[in-house]
Amino acid sequence: MINFKIKKNDAVVVISGKNRGKHGKVLQVFPQTHKVVVEGVALKKRHRRPKRSGQKGEIVTLPSPIDISNIMLFCPHCSRGVRTGYLIEQASGRKNRVCRKCKNET
Repeated sequence: MINFKIKKNDAVVVISGKNRGKHGKVLQVFPQTHKVVVEGVALKKRHRRPKRSGQKGEIVTLPSPIDISNIMLFCPHCSRGVRTGYLIEQASGRKNRVCRKCKNET
């Protein structure tokens, strides 16, 4: 299993592709395929057929997965996508993600 620095509910920015520059929240992470689903990015339309008689079919817009290499974590202090590092707290031994630019916790 591969560990990624990007987790569910992280704020990210798209750095390449058709949706470059868009911000969003990570909804799902698929480590086996190196993909993530980001809210409001890579939207595609699905045509749904009616479930019951008398009900109408509909067109639903859903986000599709994009490659994890096309996104970066968004630092609210720097206001841009940044690389991340880790700092280990001496007292508790907890590992925290930090921005490589401003050294604030992301």
